[in-house]
Amino acid sequence: MAPVIDIADARALVLQHCGVLPPVSMPFRAAIGTVLAAEVVAGEDVPPFANSAVDGYAVRAESVQAAPVELPVVAEVAAGAFTDHVLQPGEAIRIMTGAPVPDGTDAVVMVEDTERLDGGTRVRVLKPVDAGSAVRAAGDDVRTGTALYPAGTLITPAVAAVLASVNAAVVSVVPRVRVAVLSTGDELVDDGGPLAPGQIRESNRTMLHGLVHDAGCEAVDLGIVRDDEAVLETVLREAARTCDAIVTSGGVSMGDYDVVKAVLSRIAEMHWMQIAIKPAKPFAFGLLDDGAGRRVPVFGLPGNPVSSLVSFELLARPALRQMAGMPQPARPWVSAVADHGLGRRPDGKVHYQRVVAAFGDDGRVHVQSVGAQGSHQLAATSMANAIAELPDGDGVAAGGTVRTMLLWVV
Repeated sequence: MAPVIDIADARALVLQHCGVLPPVSMPFRAAIGTVLAAEVVAGEDVPPFANSAVDGYAVRAESVQAAPVELPVVAEVAAGAFTDHVLQPGEAIRIMTGAPVPDGTDAVVMVEDTERLDGGTRVRVLKPVDAGSAVRAAGDDVRTGTALYPAGTLITPAVAAVLASVNAAVVSVVPRVRVAVLSTGDELVDDGGPLAPGQIRESNRTMLHGLVHDAGCEAVDLGIVRDDEAVLETVLREAARTCDAIVTSGGVSMGDYDVVKAVLSRIAEMHWMQIAIKPAKPFAFGLLDDGAGRRVPVFGLPGNPVSSLVSFELLARPALRQMAGMPQPARPWVSAVADHGLGRRPDGKVHYQRVVAAFGDDGRVHVQSVGAQGSHQLAATSMANAIAELPDGDGVAAGGTVRTMLLWVV
């Protein structure tokens, strides 16, 4: 029997063998959610020309210092248009937000500080303005040659918008990790039909597919593989050839005879672990050669659905996100308040209880147990949005603090 190891040692082993994927080039729109593999330097000014920050009238500031004053309106400029009229002292040009300011302009008076006269051919300016007022200079946001984003920057929608504004059409990024997800077992069905004796409905693969996607990876559903070693080996080798990682569930307990364990023990370099945690004590991790010299990580998760979820969150998810180059691979941990206490008994293990977390009026995160904590009781766990870490002992009393991993907070 394998020795029981600490969760930190298990995580270190996994992360050690899950390096960042080689970079690829892709259009910036498709790259949202990935991480830059190389620095981006601005190739253009933003904005590319001086433009108006408001709807109003382009003027020379000296022409309106004695406001209220009346000026002739000699032209009009909308966004996307321009005028070649050079503004002279004592003139005004009607201008819209974002439109290029005409030559000779050094200020814009907002429309709220004016009155339109004579059908728009003249304007009364009610307040003076200073030179530079409401004029956005070329390069006011970004100047050509500026180092915008270093390697390791997550491309959010806002970052992608900046890339668009400087015409960084193609960027070097760490690609999304392609993760093969599969379930094995003759007892599993997912066709929606009546259950035969001994059959159960597949659920882990459905959950893991969603967890992989939520981690920012591309989930590749390989379906249910029957208990046939030859078939499973073919599926796993093809997964290693076409994907960057493989996630399975079931068949990792000590003493189990399962086709997953039999096949992976033969074709991959595997570590079959017993981790001092509850749930999710059994866990397997290894590397499977893709036939071309690339070693693909394999995550063997427990078959009990809650154990599968917890081990994914604690071990697989941070490893997959590390492979994607994410600057913060792990979920955030906070010190939360246990409103009603979280009980347990000493057993030499760290317990990970599923809880509901929410911000309280005190600005702190407060947690409450979802109730049933059995490794097979997924219905209760499905309502959890956090996992509380309880060291070996008697748990946390009501009002005490507990280290908590946030899955999301509402």
